[in-house]
Amino acid sequence: MTIDYEGLYIRGEWARPAGDTTISVISPTTEQLIGSVPEASERDVDDAVDAARAALEGADGWGTWAPTRRAEVLHRFADELDARAEETARRVSSQNGMAISLARQFEGGFPSVLLRYYADMAAAQEDEVRPGMLGGSTLVTRSPVGVVGAIVPWNVPQAITFLKLGPALAAGCTVVLKPSPETVLDAFLVAEAAIAAGVPAGVLNIVPGGRELGAYLVAHPGVDKVSFTGSTAAGRSIARTCGELLRPVTLELGGKSAAVVLDDADLAANIESFFAATLLNNGQICWLGTRILAPRSRYSETVDTITDLAKGLKIGDPLSDDTQMGPLVSSRQRERVEGYIEKGKGDGGRVTTGGGRSGSRDTGWFVEPTVFADVQTGHTIAQEEIFGPVLAVIPYEDEAEAVTIANHSDYGLGGSIWTADPERGAQFARRVASGTVGINGYSNDPTAPFGGIKNSGLGRELGPEGLASYQQLKSIYLDVR
Repeated sequence: MTIDYEGLYIRGEWARPAGDTTISVISPTTEQLIGSVPEASERDVDDAVDAARAALEGADGWGTWAPTRRAEVLHRFADELDARAEETARRVSSQNGMAISLARQFEGGFPSVLLRYYADMAAAQEDEVRPGMLGGSTLVTRSPVGVVGAIVPWNVPQAITFLKLGPALAAGCTVVLKPSPETVLDAFLVAEAAIAAGVPAGVLNIVPGGRELGAYLVAHPGVDKVSFTGSTAAGRSIARTCGELLRPVTLELGGKSAAVVLDDADLAANIESFFAATLLNNGQICWLGTRILAPRSRYSETVDTITDLAKGLKIGDPLSDDTQMGPLVSSRQRERVEGYIEKGKGDGGRVTTGGGRSGSRDTGWFVEPTVFADVQTGHTIAQEEIFGPVLAVIPYEDEAEAVTIANHSDYGLGGSIWTADPERGAQFARRVASGTVGINGYSNDPTAPFGGIKNSGLGRELGPEGLASYQQLKSIYLDVR
């Protein structure tokens, strides 16, 4: 039985769409139809932005509420998400191939954590009085930035959605959310939770569609801020539009992070953490360390350890509890990954495992976990984001060369250092040009700012910095003489 919706979530209810086109959701495992939703049009975006504006600025507008009052609603919203956590995980896994065990953590569990975290943070904030240098003082206040256009990708759709919704709603902003066409069924479950929680009409609106619709939302005159997670190419286009409009924007873009194995590392003892930092979610996460830097003195040993890891992964139906590696999200994505595998071979890389499709399955967009040895830093697979289960192992002579190779990238989002000495790892991490780095693992903690440098984006999400990006600061000069 398929999951089908007939309306769009606008103004707190299921609204009839302006057009009659639909988005069909295809299972990456069975290649069969699993659901459908209406495809939003530009008229629907207009309606959603108008609804968000009215909800923000009305006589009892969301932006005028006391933060403690908003927090009560957001805690109810979190409760309703928790009540739907298992169904959310199943829908995400069914749509993008994420292993259900991971979906329960990222997609079923993380959204409510973020809502509660930011609700409580905003409720605890107070205006600040600063003593001045000129004899007076200044009252610093915070207000919501306004209507937010939030655009999220398909790879970790719910966790990324609430990286935006959590701080935006807590700050008093209203939101028009555009989910990716590949993962819309989970977004509509969010709407159901919002209705059940009593989120006021227009505070959250959901308009699914493709790139063209996203571009229309970004440039919409009724939008005050844009938050986008996706490709660097799309991010550049969004940045140009927002720059012309002088519109604040947060961009979390691509990555080609380095996982640096130091000469004292014991990968075998940390193999589960290494898997999570390099191959999680079928390789479809932007911060994964898909460039493995290994010392020449232990290069063969490191390649063998990583090869054994990839060979031993359980590939299969993402809805099975023991699956570690599911299919890629679409046939187009599989073709993209296969193209990079061929480029890796053409550049002289040596495939130690994988390189093809899973031969035992008649359906599904599977690609075997693939490890390349003898990769040079200039090779295509060492420089371009693949977004699939492909690792490139690059040798280095000493720490100085390892730093040089790690920083020889257009990206700077994630990364990890593997060592028996965490202090040594932390010192090495300081030299890596990246917005985030993990020591013997990698995890986006809600309290810590997350984001990239260079082609990996602008701005930060998570932590207090994530809330601040949805707030306007005002200075009121007191006792001026």
